[in-house]
Amino acid sequence: MRKLSKKNKTILLIALVVAMLIPLAFTLKPHSNADGRTKEVHPVFGSIRLTISTTGTVQPQNRLEIKPPISGRIEKILVREGDRVRNGQTIASMSSTERAALLDAAQAKGPEAVQYWEEVYRPTPLLAPIGGEVIVRAVEPGQTVTANDVVLVLSDRLIVKAQVDETDIGKVKRKQPARISLDAYPQILVHAVVDHISYESKIVNNVTMYEVDILPQRVPGVFRSGMSANVDIIEETKNNVLLLPREAVQQGAEGSFVLIRGAKNGKIVRQPIERGIADEESIEILSGLTTEDRIVIKTAIAPARKRSGKSSPFLPFGRKKK
Repeated sequence: MRKLSKKNKTILLIALVVAMLIPLAFTLKPHSNADGRTKEVHPVFGSIRLTISTTGTVQPQNRLEIKPPISGRIEKILVREGDRVRNGQTIASMSSTERAALLDAAQAKGPEAVQYWEEVYRPTPLLAPIGGEVIVRAVEPGQTVTANDVVLVLSDRLIVKAQVDETDIGKVKRKQPARISLDAYPQILVHAVVDHISYESKIVNNVTMYEVDILPQRVPGVFRSGMSANVDIIEETKNNVLLLPREAVQQGAEGSFVLIRGAKNGKIVRQPIERGIADEESIEILSGLTTEDRIVIKTAIAPARKRSGKSSPFLPFGRKKK
């Protein structure tokens, strides 16, 4: 019998190792369930809230522009943006065109002449017609204005004017609770109520919308006119009700059901249920389940990644050559 050369011995040894590794690889390969993997949950008691979500803009509910009664020059502005004023408060003073000309001429004659004309010819005061907050200061002292120029803008209170789709407007009522969050300050949550629902619609991007006034219970200091806001109008709230994740409830020809695992035999069977309201995460269970039940949820298996052209460097033959 011919003896094998050293080279042939090496080839034979490698072939034997590969033959041993192939069945081992198939043995270690995980088996996937065609129906998908499963997880189990128990129904729990909690709170669920049905909301109508929309967007809006912070605006004054009543925006009042203050214009001078005469043309002339602004002498003093006694308030600034953010100040609260009361009804009848003097917020600015101005000189008529004639008074401004007399005071300018008196400047050449000395301080005594200026003082004389200031006492004889009093400036015209500008009064706040309502109580509210100064949101715009449009001019500064020394500026010449006409009767058409806006000097100050007042707001009685800031609200959020939200746009609600016509498909949801029938669910909105006055005094309905709501929540407001600003894009600029998402961590601040403001409790509010529905104050007014517009009687006339508007077409926004070919969609019929109704304007709804959302009145904050307390206006934070960070509110500014023109800010973008997110609004959740609370349609219904239930506390201490039995809840399940949305993916646990399935719909069939005979109604809603869940997959429940038997306590004794461990078999999975269908359990008909009666469901209530639902939000984005949970569904209310009215009847058919208890907190002791084990609800089975099937989850889809993620598709396997395609193998790349490169093999593992730890295989017997090393990395493939290009």
